[in-house]
Amino acid sequence: MTEHPLGGGNVAAGVVRVGDTVRKPAGFWTPAVDALLTHVLRAGFTGAPRPLGRDDQGRQVLEYVPGPMAMDQPQLDEAGLHRVGQLIRSLHDASADFLPPPGARWNAVIPPDRADLVCHHDLAPWNLVTGPDRWVFIDWDGAGPGSRLWDLAYAMKGFVPLIDGGDPVADAPRLHAEGHGEHWTAAADYIERNLPAWRRALK
Repeated sequence: MTEHPLGGGNVAAGVVRVGDTVRKPAGFWTPAVDALLTHVLRAGFTGAPRPLGRDDQGRQVLEYVPGPMAMDQPQLDEAGLHRVGQLIRSLHDASADFLPPPGARWNAVIPPDRADLVCHHDLAPWNLVTGPDRWVFIDWDGAGPGSRLWDLAYAMKGFVPLIDGGDPVADAPRLHAEGHGEHWTAAADYIERNLPAWRRALK
């Protein structure tokens, strides 16, 4: 079948669509990721692509989920943000009792605050397919041990967004990939300056 290159992403080069599947180079983390995806899907979570094994080139095969990316659309409204929050809560509930396979290796880029369960670690508009039937988080290559709070805080940074000026939905993936720590430092400073407002909003 014809292979169609898929753009985007910072972890895996050579990602292609073949029919109703996505093929991407497997890494040392892929067996653990496949086990995680299998577990959360069996637990009833619909916001992840189905793992479909390997192809004859040894590539990871995943379900192709049609739909636009959240980052390519206007910023989510309140209803959309609620839906994202519910999706993240469902993911964490589904993964809470996941036991990684023996010898599992992960590829989490940023060390989390703690390791309570296995998380996605990159829940953001550039990894959310907003299909007509399902909203699905893709790009699970960076999954690994973490915490609900870590995943949720990272998602807030991308979806709300918590930044002073600019367009983080468009800029953040590029800046992060290029190592622009100044961007993240400015975002952290902005959040810290506005802590009283966040606390009032969460009461």
